[in-house]
Formats: sequence, structure tokens, C-alpha cells
Amino acid sequence: MQHTRTLGWGLIVIALLAATGCASSSSKATLQEATRITKGQELNDLVRAKQAGALTDDEFESLRQTIMKRPN
Repeated sequence: MQHTRTLGWGLIVIALLAATGCASSSSKATLQEATRITKGQELNDLVRAKQAGALTDDEFESLRQTIMKRPN
């Protein structure tokens, strides 16, 4: 009885993998456009995090400098 139950679950897993394409030999890749976040948006998020108490003054300043050093 236990062997039959295990075999049943194994068949269910194989069927699900086949249905989702995980067991197929071909793969497809989808290219998605990256979301561009501006320095201003990052700095605004940083200020909100500091105001919420999620960052210390030192952490805020370190992250702010890192953002400002990045190219546009």
C-alpha cells in the first residue's frame, strides 16, 4: 500500500513538471526591459527610510554618497 501511494505522488509530480514545461528539453528565454530608477528616486527612498528609522545617520550618509558617485 505504501509503495502504491509513493508511486502515485511520483506520477503526480512528473505530470505537473511536464505540464509546466520543466521536463521538456527545449527552453525559452524572455527578454524584459529593465526598470530604470533615477538617482532622485533612490535618494527619496533613502530619505523615507531614514525618516522611518530604518537607517542611522552614518548608514544614510554612506548610502547617499554611494548613490551620488554612480554615473547618471
